[in-house]
Amino acid sequence: MDPGFWHQRWREGRIGFHQDKPTPLLLEHWPALERAPGSQVFVPLAGKSLDLAWLAAQGHRVLGVELSPLAIAQFFVEHGLTPQVHDSPYGRHHRAGDVELICGDVFGLDADVLADCAAVYDRAALIALPPPLRRRYVHELHALLPAGCRGLLITLEYPQHEKQGPPFAVPETEVRDLYDRDWRVETLERCDILAQQPGFVAEGVSALETVVYRLSKR
Repeated sequence: MDPGFWHQRWREGRIGFHQDKPTPLLLEHWPALERAPGSQVFVPLAGKSLDLAWLAAQGHRVLGVELSPLAIAQFFVEHGLTPQVHDSPYGRHHRAGDVELICGDVFGLDADVLADCAAVYDRAALIALPPPLRRRYVHELHALLPAGCRGLLITLEYPQHEKQGPPFAVPETEVRDLYDRDWRVETLERCDILAQQPGFVAEGVSALETVVYRLSKR
């Protein structure tokens, strides 16, 4: 997907994917990853998610990557933080406390910058990408994460022909096809959420489920 699409969404404030509270499924299922305080959590396509602050509040070091400088600036302003800023080959780094956000292309990362990541959290990255980029995202980016890394992945499932993404529907068969090469995949929860999503109903979507997976890197 063209980066200009996301820059325009942030400029226009069309960020319906942003939530005004930490993701309930994160709070419920994060303990299943059994990651110790102090461990580093990678959050791709981070936006200005409140999940970043929640993870830091659990004692984790958070490494997020986001394309939009507006999203990053808004995150720190809204949390009353003044980040230290420096540039690297990966992009412009913004760090305050235990949260570091890199403004840059997530596909520009390498194994060195991800070497200390004990976990990866994905609520809105995989479902933001069209099919060709989803395969690249998993087979190129997630392949850089170290063995033993664990992940929490949250997806949506709905009849794709009923709505134009993003967010895209990513069925369990595709999740397993994408991840099984390098990761063990376990389904933790599947829940019908159509009644709680009037926007999807208004677009004519007839069924909507959210699915939570636990990932373990081989």
